[in-house]
Amino acid sequence: MTLIADRLALLRRLAMACALAVLAVTSLSAYMRLSKAGLGCSDWPACYGQQQRAAASGLTVAPSEATGIAAARLVHRVMAVAVLLIALLMLMLCFDRKAPMRREGVLALLVLVLALLLAVLGRWSSGVHVPAVAIGNLLGGFTMLSLCARLSVSGRIAAWPRLRGLGGAAWGLVFLQAALGGLVSASFAGLSCAPGDACGLWAAWQQSGWSGLDPWREPVLPSPLAANPAGVLAHSLHRHLGGLVAVVLLAVSWLAWQRGRPRTAACIVGLVVLELLAGVLLVQFGLPLAPALLHNLIAAMLLAVLATLP
Repeated sequence: MTLIADRLALLRRLAMACALAVLAVTSLSAYMRLSKAGLGCSDWPACYGQQQRAAASGLTVAPSEATGIAAARLVHRVMAVAVLLIALLMLMLCFDRKAPMRREGVLALLVLVLALLLAVLGRWSSGVHVPAVAIGNLLGGFTMLSLCARLSVSGRIAAWPRLRGLGGAAWGLVFLQAALGGLVSASFAGLSCAPGDACGLWAAWQQSGWSGLDPWREPVLPSPLAANPAGVLAHSLHRHLGGLVAVVLLAVSWLAWQRGRPRTAACIVGLVVLELLAGVLLVQFGLPLAPALLHNLIAAMLLAVLATLP
């Protein structure tokens, strides 16, 4: 028992380190994609039409610094290698003959497989401009983060069926919301719904149809318009689903509080408030880069916190 306990403690430390490295990778990926280096998008925020509006108003929009992107790419690669190495260490630790931990080993194996798949996807997709590539990278990274977060609490999870069930449902909703957010971003649809516009689902569907949800359709901005009108349905779905996700997350927070986990409950509430605020700032101020990166980071953190629930 002592040997297994020691290995579990080491596994939890490795998983936490892996989670932090994956969080860095996903955040840097978002920065590079939104700044310049992904999906054929020119310097932020040209691909979302802010420069056209700024020019019409007599203002200027500064492009992203090439040095910042180069540094981000270097750190991204270092962190990605670190994730691979830590995943290998976790796998070796879990399948040691003296004290095998098969359940944790399966999760560690999934982390390693996802890391390898994302590495292949990153090299293969350098010249591909369809949203599916960006969404695949985003969801793959978020899944890895959730698996690492789950491993970081191995051996400490109590069996609370209600919290586990609602937490799992909340994780699925946040994951779906993240996929829609990735589609909105990769389709250049961040400004398809104007500030103050209700952006109703029926009106959005009439405008763009189901084709606006096709992740394999390469987006095209009808210059000189400031937004992609074909992405209005994805934007509307993302906006309306956000309210449902917030309600479910608050319910999870309340249940966690009742189960004696006040820190987890407070963390979920705080992240929900920040996520909603970042979303409002994005639309109201024309997709500034900082709130966009914060929006991505908070979604990742929400998934990680939900993955640690029993």
